[in-house]
Amino acid sequence: MRAFVISEESDTLAMGVRDVQPRSTDGGDILVHVDFSAVNFKDAMVATAKSRVRRLATLIGGVDAAGTVAASASPEFEVGARVAVHGGTLGVGRDGGFAEFVYSPAKYLSVLPASISTHDAMVVGTAGFTAMLSVLALQDRGLSLGAEVLVTGSTGGVGSQAVTYLAALGYRPVASTGSPQESAWLLERGAVRVVGRDEVSDQPGRVMGSELWDGAIDCVGGETLAQILRSLRYGAAVAACGLVASAELATTVYPFITRNVGLLGVDCVEAPNSTRSRVWTALGTVAPEIDFAPLVDRIVRLEGLSPALEDIRHGRTRGRVLVDPTPG
Repeated sequence: MRAFVISEESDTLAMGVRDVQPRSTDGGDILVHVDFSAVNFKDAMVATAKSRVRRLATLIGGVDAAGTVAASASPEFEVGARVAVHGGTLGVGRDGGFAEFVYSPAKYLSVLPASISTHDAMVVGTAGFTAMLSVLALQDRGLSLGAEVLVTGSTGGVGSQAVTYLAALGYRPVASTGSPQESAWLLERGAVRVVGRDEVSDQPGRVMGSELWDGAIDCVGGETLAQILRSLRYGAAVAACGLVASAELATTVYPFITRNVGLLGVDCVEAPNSTRSRVWTALGTVAPEIDFAPLVDRIVRLEGLSPALEDIRHGRTRGRVLVDPTPG
């Protein structure tokens, strides 16, 4: 099969398309024929020299994929079933979805709702799964219908889908971006307004800013997350799901003990089957109301992955980059 292989030996990083055999690491692995994969920020981190994310010197990249089951001994995933594959060590510590076939443990698979095609499943992908998981976390915290929710990094894969889903579900997303030229596109996705990165909070000379947000989904981390915490309304929460700016967080306890705010960690990597099922069910419910086409930046073949990874790494995309592994 054709696959995009990342290899680092003797401090030399090499990437490219090779003909390889799909590798199973366990007798219970399920073989999936890949229709589409997608490029995530994590993929860009894997495809860097001396990566702290990649766990193998040589592997096939791609932390998610969607397709049909080609071989399975599991009664939960019959041959021909349409599935999404993501999470765990996929594309990090074992071969991933940038290939024509991928082996995966059953715990990384989810049967797709009838309303979501394998193409749209990768428009959703890890990014959209994370976005919906973030929305559900805020709902579990008590987010009221019609609430105004800040979304940072809103032109990225997670952020753009968070804006889309919030709007479809009856919330009022406010899109924060460092790319003001994309404002019209974000308003079309359902944002009620677009703000710059420096408008996330105010009163920089004080410990706490004004109460601005009923809730927030933060895809950026670092200083942006710290500013969100000091500007949430009383009892509100932020779902933290990204660190493209920084993994460091410098804040105080004041937001937590004077405004009762919540910092909700969002993890899609080791999400249990019950959580995966809940998220994909929610996605299947909202999918008929979503036009997925504008959420796609472009579709590339395996040969086009290297520049796509570079664009993702530097934030030069709008929405999702899909990967079609079939020969061009």
